[in-house]
Amino acid sequence: MASRPDLQFELSFFESLHRRMPRDIRVASVLANMYTQTGQIDAGLKMDRKLVRLDPKDPTAHYNLACSLCLKGRPSDAVEELRTAISLGYEDFHWMQHDPDLHDLADYPGFVKLRSDLGLS
Repeated sequence: MASRPDLQFELSFFESLHRRMPRDIRVASVLANMYTQTGQIDAGLKMDRKLVRLDPKDPTAHYNLACSLCLKGRPSDAVEELRTAISLGYEDFHWMQHDPDLHDLADYPGFVKLRSDLGLS
């Protein structure tokens, strides 16, 4: 999917910032989100992996990595990252069950078990 024209300038801007400040978590986070929004799932996955490396204890970074993995058709890895995010303090289970990025996990046995383990229906 091509980038929406209205995001192309912003995307270029944040890519430029990222080249100058490759360890800046805020820049990498915005860039990861923009890649996913513009359908650049591989680039978003790469950036989400980088965010987890930069801050391995951030539950949101693991949650976002799970979303990227799900979008790439890797449900087992996605559920593993969700479990990591939860173990680190992620608590927005309502969103987790309704997040469009995780839609493909709805009937996946590992996700069903995760929801059961959390006492969710």
